[in-house]
Amino acid sequence: MIQATGIHKSFGNLEVLKGIDLHIAKKEIVSIVGASGAGKTTLLHILGTLDRPDRGELIINETEVNRLNDKSLASFRNLQIGFVFQFHHLLPEFTAIENVCIPAFIGGTPKDQAMKRGMELLDYLNLTGRKDHKPSQLSGGEQQRVAVARALINNPAVVLADEPSGNLDSKSAEELHQLFFRLRDELGQTFVIVTHNPTLAAMSDRTITIKDGKISL
Repeated sequence: MIQATGIHKSFGNLEVLKGIDLHIAKKEIVSIVGASGAGKTTLLHILGTLDRPDRGELIINETEVNRLNDKSLASFRNLQIGFVFQFHHLLPEFTAIENVCIPAFIGGTPKDQAMKRGMELLDYLNLTGRKDHKPSQLSGGEQQRVAVARALINNPAVVLADEPSGNLDSKSAEELHQLFFRLRDELGQTFVIVTHNPTLAAMSDRTITIKDGKISL
């Protein structure tokens, strides 16, 4: 699903990634761990096409993304990659179902079709009764599940998560972790997760440690 080869990235004189080689299979859940400043989030941003590497090759779902222009890359990102962040980043003025459907609307999906898919996801995540609630009316765990539904609305090839349970209490965090594995088992979803949570890392199919900009073997 993802093949990264020789990924380098610097910010000014600071070399953050120093030649990352990474292969992630379909339906795999991979956790990326490491100390703060090791390069985990920078790598996730590059895998998510939010940033471009200085050099190296990145292939996602058989597409060499570095060859895409900015417009094509934005479309690819919208349709092929789902994002879940530590802070849910839901838009406060929109309801749960509207927040879920935003990536589909951006991708040009007709409103009726997007809303139908959004409701299916909210039902799957036990949020049907919260569809018309705005983020401020939802618990932290519910907000993050809405964010997961939003990440899934376009049936992405891969979901990238950056500390997805870092802002949740222990019970909500455990429920979110179990949800990721249910989505993998039942929907065939691929996940790449940056985490400091040792329980989530231990549950994953594979854990990759980043140290000083390189994968630690």
